[in-house]
Amino acid sequence: MARGKELPLNLPSLDDLFTTQEERDDKAREKIVDVPISEIDGFPDHPFRVRDDQDMLDMVESVREFGVLTPAVLRRKDDGRYELVSGHRRKRAAEIAGLDTLPSIVRDMSRDEAVIAMVDANLQRERILPSEKAYSYKMKLEAMRRRAGRPRLENGAPSAHHFRGIKSRDILAEQVGESKDQIRRYIRLTKLIPEILDLVDEGNVGMRPAVEISYLPKTEQVELFRAIERQSCTPSHAQAIKLRKFSSDGRLSPDVIRSIMCEEKPNQAAQFRMPDEAISRFFKPGTSREEKAARIVKALELLERQERKRSLER
Repeated sequence: MARGKELPLNLPSLDDLFTTQEERDDKAREKIVDVPISEIDGFPDHPFRVRDDQDMLDMVESVREFGVLTPAVLRRKDDGRYELVSGHRRKRAAEIAGLDTLPSIVRDMSRDEAVIAMVDANLQRERILPSEKAYSYKMKLEAMRRRAGRPRLENGAPSAHHFRGIKSRDILAEQVGESKDQIRRYIRLTKLIPEILDLVDEGNVGMRPAVEISYLPKTEQVELFRAIERQSCTPSHAQAIKLRKFSSDGRLSPDVIRSIMCEEKPNQAAQFRMPDEAISRFFKPGTSREEKAARIVKALELLERQERKRSLER
């Protein structure tokens, strides 16, 4: 007689037999552990700057008094060390405060999961520079596309690639509260040389001209930056469009760049530009050009009143 098909037995595991449900839940729950700071490495190509500014000094004082209240998030590396996913400012404050360990949660994460978590955590900051948004959006979008998987090849070309790219950007746009076009503009900023990208962060070059400039080859961007320094002015949107047009035609020589930059712009006639490095210590990072100008004018007005008062007292 044929034997019937044997059914698998759902026997309890040893863990089920010798532990309580509370103990099993506690084991699965994330724990905060103190990890030696010397064993923690920064996130590769971390796009967010950690500045030793007044906000950092305030955080250091808080850490000295109360400790690090919010744990960092780490992932374990193949070499046994740890990689910092979120908490770069907390780690820096702990270092300055003289702590040896950092309270952390260690998670098992893939590279792309770590990228997405790192960007999401840092986008909660109060002030984010255009360059930080540019590189973080780029990193997260690339990670999202890799996680979605590579499309199957059909007739030698990747099918549905365009659709998948748009879908990933749709999701990112909804998550960060930006339009798809604005995300595209920010990502274009990653094509700028560091010197011009710094001008964007400082508020001296607007988003629209910066996007046009990003299409210039690096060598032409270097020549443009030299012209900006020599003439103490930055290109308007109309000038940036003209620079891009001459570049695409293969006619953007250093002389042409200088000629375009010499064109007087109605909004830049008789302007005075002060090097940012000379005044940056007086302002918080991310302060706009308009806010800097207003504060400088206010300081000059105060100085003028003091000088007038001194002259009357003589």
